[in-house]
Parts: sequence; structure tokens; C-alpha cells
Amino acid sequence: MDNFDQVSVSRNFNFAMQIKQKQDTMVVGRCNADYQACSKKLREKLEEEDTISELPDPLICQILYHLPTKEAVKTSALSTRWRNLWLCVHSLDLASRDFPNFNAFVSFSDSLFDHNRVSCIYRVKLSLEEHDDKGCVVVASNFKSWIDSAVKHKMKHVHVRCPPEFYYEMPSSLYRCETLVSLELYKMNMVNAEFVSLPRLETMALEDCWYPNESTFERLVSCCPVLEELKIDIAWNDTKVFKVRSRSLKRLALVRLSPFKFASVSGVVVDAPLLCSLSINDHVSESFRVNSLRSSAKLDVSLFFGSRGFDEESVSSRRNSIQSFLSGVSSVREMKICPRTFKIIYEYSKLEPLPRFDCVSRLCVTLCVSNLEWLSSFLESCPNLKSLILDWNGYSKKMRMDKMSEISFETVPRCLLSSLEFVDIKSTILGYATELEVVRYLLESSTILKKLTLRLHYHAIQDDFVKKLGQIQRRSLACQVVFTGLENTVANMSSLSLTGFSNH
Repeated sequence: MDNFDQVSVSRNFNFAMQIKQKQDTMVVGRCNADYQACSKKLREKLEEEDTISELPDPLICQILYHLPTKEAVKTSALSTRWRNLWLCVHSLDLASRDFPNFNAFVSFSDSLFDHNRVSCIYRVKLSLEEHDDKGCVVVASNFKSWIDSAVKHKMKHVHVRCPPEFYYEMPSSLYRCETLVSLELYKMNMVNAEFVSLPRLETMALEDCWYPNESTFERLVSCCPVLEELKIDIAWNDTKVFKVRSRSLKRLALVRLSPFKFASVSGVVVDAPLLCSLSINDHVSESFRVNSLRSSAKLDVSLFFGSRGFDEESVSSRRNSIQSFLSGVSSVREMKICPRTFKIIYEYSKLEPLPRFDCVSRLCVTLCVSNLEWLSSFLESCPNLKSLILDWNGYSKKMRMDKMSEISFETVPRCLLSSLEFVDIKSTILGYATELEVVRYLLESSTILKKLTLRLHYHAIQDDFVKKLGQIQRRSLACQVVFTGLENTVANMSSLSLTGFSNH
């Protein structure tokens, strides 16, 4: 059942429940003959609209599957037929905030995770929000039995969200769940496990979990033979080395942030030969080593190598780590780089030559205005680049500086002469001389460029920026300059000529 059908069925279900409740209310007054006479037609209409009762039990259970468990249980009061239907639902969705107090939540949950329950529990979602320390102790004592019961009943999907200030201990039975397909944990204390067996686990998300040692995390990942997607958000105060070793992993997203500066923070190791998507947002790790990355992989990187400074001296102290990382990701097909990472690479290039990114065909880079001149040097390392998405930030003041108006590009990289076909400048063009020089460089240097996309601000049009663009000699006769988001602006400026350009 797709999402649209689920919403439609749920709406019909809620409407039918209202009809059913009205019917039951009407039954109480059937002893009144006058009432029966005047409401006969209405009852007949309600009975016609009560289509929910005509549905087979499996379909009703499928509808109940998409409701919070507390709401599904309420349907047991509708009639004898509905009394036990909710017990056949293969999903438990429980949130402590939906109960008046923690004792009520615990009591209700205990009854649901009954070991004598006949039906399987395919999906378990627990959202725990304690009101006091006593509540934490109460739930912690019951939590293990709930998970043990769910494992016994062949659960496939688990989502547990613990309170921010209290870590529940992960039951060891969860390490050996033969049926588990997806696992999402937040604020969980991952106990040490000598044996892990999750033969069917395909997706796993671990946010702010705590690991007693490095081997616990490494074993958890490596012992999932069919794991394809992994999301990790490392706790801000966890300074351990995190090793992601997997023969099956295809998508990895890692976040490691901290508001504090540690004296020394260990790094990350990724060894996943089938990896096709790697997203890194790590401002803490001093090293980040990637092994055996596929040539078809996509990389989205915001990596600081544990440095708070981005000058040449700070980067020099991380030279080996930067060199190792760049070499490990040099075979990717698509690459997205944040401004500070680009700055680090720029400073590193003054110390060591950059590796060649021969497989990169699509590059999305956001850079500081002060690093614009180095763009051509970086593109030298991408000889087969076909698509360039360019953005710059914090540029308003710097763009107005006199020295920025004198920007120049000393080299024409190979990709501009042989492979670059598409350029998309995401930054809104305000009409500064620096912006014009960037566009001029791309148009005059690219021999096979097919399309250059620009976003012009109203001020740029007022300052005859478009007219100046039209005077630039394009090296590629097939190149089309496209403006986006100009429909209303252009329509109100009859004096503007866009000859030779396209407005999308």
C-alpha cells in the first residue's frame, strides 16, 4: 500500500469510526418508538456508510498498522468483532508523552509485550521521555523484557529514542536478532558484545550512542553481512577511533561535531569497497582514512581534520592526514565540497601537489570569495570534469573591495578545453566586477561549454550586467547562457535586451 493509499484509507477509517460510534449511541435509544420512527432513515444511511465493517480482518489490521498503538487499542471498544483485532497488528508505536504518567505508560507497554502474544511484532517504535529520575529507573527495568519479547516475536524494524539525559542499556538479545531488517537507536548505551549476528540487517542509524570500546562499534558493523545503509552521529564527547569495515555497505553518512576543542581526538577509518555514497560532516577527527572507494562513488565532504584554524601553519600540522584522505577519495565520480574544506585543500596545495581526480565528472563547490582565484588551480586536478556547480558565501563586503575587482585566473585547466559542458552558478549575481570576471573567464576559456546558468539580482540588471555579458566573446559557439528566476523582473523592464540569452 503506497503512501497515498495509506492516507486515503486512514481518512476513510477515521470517518467510519465516527459513524460506528454514532450507531452505538443510537442503539441505546432504540427503546423509544418515536425516536426509532423519526431516525429510521438516518440509521439506514449510517448503515450504508459504515463500509469499514464490511472489510476483511486482514485489511482492517493493515489500516490499524498505520495508527499509533494507543489509538489502535481504542478500537477494541467498538464491538465484539473489534475487541481483539488490534492484537493481530504487527506494529507497536509507543510514546511516553501520550500517557498521563510513567506508570501508566509502563503498565500499558508491559501488556503489549506479553510473551504469550500469538502474532508477530514486525515493527517496534519506542519514544521515551522521562519526567524524573525515578521514571528512568522504572522504564530501564522493563526495557530489556520488552526488547527480548519483540525479538522472540520476530521483529523486523526497531526504532528507539531515549531521553537526552539518560542512556538505556541495549539488551544483548538485539545483537542476535535473526529477523531484524532496520535498526534506529538514539542515546543508547551499546553494551560490549563478544558475539553479534544480524544476518538480515540492511539499514542502521546510530545517533549519540555510547560505546564501551572501539571494538564494540567495529564488530556491530562488520557482523552485518547485508548492511547497505549506515548513518552515524557520534556523541560530541566520544573521542574513540571509529572503524567502519563492511563488505556490503553502499551508503554511509557520518556526523561528528563538538562545541569544544579537545587536545587530541582520534579519527575515522572507512573500509567499504562497495560504497557508492559517502557523506562526511566531521569537524573533530584529526584523521579520516578511506580505503578502496569505488570509481562511481559520490562524496559530500565537510571535514576540518580537527583544526580550528585554516591558515598554512595549521594545515601543515595536518599534512599527512589531508594527504591520506585526498588520496583515498581521488577515484570518486561526484564531489561536493564545503567552503572550509576547500580552504584547507587550498592551503595544503601550497605544501604538496594535489592528487588527480581523474574520475570526477561532477563537482559542486562552495568557496569563500577570497579563494576564487584558486579555482582554476583546483580544476587542474579534475581533467575530465563535465559539470561544475559553483557557489560562494560571505561575499558582499569582499566583492566591493578594490583588490577583488582585480581578480585574475592565471591558467586554463584541461577540463575547460576538453570536457566541461555545464556550469551552474548558484550564487545570486549582484553585478560586481569580480562576478563579471568569473563569468568572463568561463565563457572565454571553455571550448565545448554548452550551458551556463546564472541567477541575476535586480541590481545586476539595473547596472547593465546583462549588456556587459553580451559583449564577452564566447569560445564555445554552442554555449547558451541561461537566466533563472527572472520572469517577473524581465517582464517589468521593457528596455532590457536579452538577445542571445535564454530566460528560464
